[in-house]
Amino acid sequence: MLIRAARPEDAPAIWSIIGPVIRAGETYTLDPQMSEAEALAYWMGPDKQTFVAEEAGEILGTYYMRPNQAGGGAHICNCGYMTRQGATGRGIARRMAGHSLDHARSRGYRGMQFNFVVSTNERAVRLWHALGFATVGRLPLAFRHPEHGYVDALVMFQQLQEPA
Repeated sequence: MLIRAARPEDAPAIWSIIGPVIRAGETYTLDPQMSEAEALAYWMGPDKQTFVAEEAGEILGTYYMRPNQAGGGAHICNCGYMTRQGATGRGIARRMAGHSLDHARSRGYRGMQFNFVVSTNERAVRLWHALGFATVGRLPLAFRHPEHGYVDALVMFQQLQEPA
């Protein structure tokens, strides 16, 4: 599997991945009714580096990386990940996560923080814990899940480099 920087011509394939996830409204705090153009502008915006996971010419996953905050918080990065429906359980998210951790270190980030991991997204929570992330905060009833109602969101963190 190849993980590479996304290109403008990847937008239709990226939309085919992020569109169904956004519409489901189960894991991201994005408006499920946002347009394709709005979703792509968010995912591939100039404030982010966007990547795709490709196998045999097919894009199976995508992630972005950006500074978590501006100014004094810009040394910590934040990412978002999505995998194509029907391609879950094949290690794609794990490969993208590994790539993002390596890329973040190479870019000089000192840590990676996920600000809002929906607690019912058990696959993601298990993966992040397996990759060394700690749950450093819990936001009670912060997410309105379409099936489970109000559920907690987790703040997860991994230090990538020792402080200078």
